[in-house]
Amino acid sequence: MAERAKSEEELRRLSVEMRYLEQTAEALQQRISMVNAAITDISYANLTLDGIAAEKENAELFVPIGGSSYVKVKLADSNKVIIGLGSGVSIEKTLMEAKTTLKERLDELEKTMNSAQQQFTQVAERINSGRSRLENLLGAREGKP
Repeated sequence: MAERAKSEEELRRLSVEMRYLEQTAEALQQRISMVNAAITDISYANLTLDGIAAEKENAELFVPIGGSSYVKVKLADSNKVIIGLGSGVSIEKTLMEAKTTLKERLDELEKTMNSAQQQFTQVAERINSGRSRLENLLGAREGKP
């Protein structure tokens, strides 16, 4: 009887732990998706800066304004870039300074991505081992009268 109570307690504990781990895994997946979107955004910005570096002053460019729409502009100064610092604050930098800033952000995001992926892998392993243990306990419980 004490063995059965102990088994029931372990089942409850494992069940709660599994719910917690599944919520953690879901949160990590969302974080990975957000970081991936930021990496993509910065990569596009870097490609755009590379394209601008190749252009001459007064070159005509199409600038996206959203909704698959563009506006035609003339490039006044290919060496000046406005770059966001966060919290709605932006600053003017040279093209090379902007590329350096974006590279630093990209490096930081890649570290964050690697960390989140490692955490996700650890959580997934714990979920798998917890499920195996849960199945064993349920199987043993059903096997007893």
